[in-house]
Amino acid sequence: MQKLLKYSLSAAMLYFFAPSIYAQSAKIQVDLTKEIAPMKPVWAWFGYDEPNYTYMKDGKKLLSEIAALSPVPVYVRTHSLLVTGDGVAALKWGSTNAYTEDSKGNPIYNWKIIDSIFDTYVSRGMKPLAQIGFMPEALSTNPTPYRHYWKPGDPYTDIITGWAYPPKDYDKWRNLVYEWVKHSVERYGQKEVESWYWEVWNEPNGHYWKGTREEFFKMYDYAADGLKKALPTAKIGGINIAGTRGKGAQEWTNDFIKHCINGVNYATGKKGAPMEAILFHAKGWPKLVDGAVRMDMAPQLNDIETGFKLTMSYPETRELPIIIGESDPEGCAACGMATNPENAYRNGTMYSSYTAASFARKYILADQTKANFLGAVSWSFEFENQPWFYGFRDLATNGVDKPVLNVFRMFGMMSGKRVNVTSNRMYAIEEILKSSVRGSQSDIGALASKDLKSAAVMVWNYHDVDKTGPTEIVNVFIENIPARKVTLSIYLIDKDNSNSYEVWKNMGSPQNPTKQQIDVLEKSGKLKCISTRKIKVTAAKTEVPLKMERQAVALIKLDW
Repeated sequence: MQKLLKYSLSAAMLYFFAPSIYAQSAKIQVDLTKEIAPMKPVWAWFGYDEPNYTYMKDGKKLLSEIAALSPVPVYVRTHSLLVTGDGVAALKWGSTNAYTEDSKGNPIYNWKIIDSIFDTYVSRGMKPLAQIGFMPEALSTNPTPYRHYWKPGDPYTDIITGWAYPPKDYDKWRNLVYEWVKHSVERYGQKEVESWYWEVWNEPNGHYWKGTREEFFKMYDYAADGLKKALPTAKIGGINIAGTRGKGAQEWTNDFIKHCINGVNYATGKKGAPMEAILFHAKGWPKLVDGAVRMDMAPQLNDIETGFKLTMSYPETRELPIIIGESDPEGCAACGMATNPENAYRNGTMYSSYTAASFARKYILADQTKANFLGAVSWSFEFENQPWFYGFRDLATNGVDKPVLNVFRMFGMMSGKRVNVTSNRMYAIEEILKSSVRGSQSDIGALASKDLKSAAVMVWNYHDVDKTGPTEIVNVFIENIPARKVTLSIYLIDKDNSNSYEVWKNMGSPQNPTKQQIDVLEKSGKLKCISTRKIKVTAAKTEVPLKMERQAVALIKLDW
């Protein structure tokens, strides 16, 4: 009997044994007839600081993978699209040299680098969430110093230089936006550009803006006026505020909304300003506690709840699409774990499970507030020519996918309608908002969807504290399956599956891996299907037991 039990718990054979022998197992119930709302691909949005990584070798490779995993066009946001410079990439820096002036102060427009960025997106079926910013050197009211040379460990404020200031000539600023959008329409076509979203600047209440609030509104008005003159049907929004839950951020957001509704437009003198979307940021706050990383989802979800409620508090904005312009476990993608040890969650499965558990709560908050939740930008991409697994907040390292990217591959297999899920181990949203996941038990929950000929259930075993916990048996009961025969597939992210980081460590953590080692790492970074079989459905239901480590994520896929 002991040998039989041990054999039944193996990853390959677990699904052939009845779950009733596990007295303390977690229980998840999924009813495919209880539809909640459309399974919006709110996860299909990504962003990063360094625009010049876009068209580099590993940048192109990762963008191709992101585009391939999504059944819908992926939106991409990046900083510094109007920053002056030579286009050489660096951490938290980017430039396109889109605007310079001759000796007489006449504008010189150069779209070569911006085109190479947007061409990379559009050719893959992706779409820009185009950020209008930052300030070109020739337009800045305080241009010197301009280029920064920040590196991990330096003060974050060192990145704030001449690009963060208001324009010295608002008409030239407006015309820069007009010429950019006009050029985009000529290059990509009106229909394509109409499908993009545009937004002005980034976190004006933080370090990124060195002007007043009214100067920011003025800059927004002139940018929006230039956009609309070039393409009246273009969609623009704001304001990508930082720390949305804070009092100051709420004041900024309220003032911005009121300005757009009935304020005097600085550019036109008329009432109000264009606003076709609301954008704000949401960040968590990990810490190092007793030598272990302890995540904190509560700040991020409170930012989101606050942003949703603010938007819903105005009749004029209640129907507007909401885009969380940056939505992450913390705030600095380029701060690796060598200089910021609290960020050591990024290479392994803790980032994966946090992503699954937090996105499920974003859907819940949208349901509760009735917000028109369109997308959440994961501010996570790749860092070219950096050490292997340095602990940046990225989706891949040197062209090798990290475990977190496989969560998005799972999301890509979920479509149709979200359906009701209950779990005896899933933390209530109220508890998560209050104190994240700090109890003695982990958060074992699920997100489920059903389409015409398929269903999918994403299951996670998450805890804030990065310490080894018990491997648990999670029994998933799926009811009202509209077919008698289905193909059941199980995908898994854990220590031994869909995990290039563990494979790399087992190689001895090489910083100069051989081609053969890189081939192995690339293969191990893909999403792994650990079981596929055809089953007969009795009484329109089935039971699927999962063996899940702490911080593991699984996807059950049914096809008929």
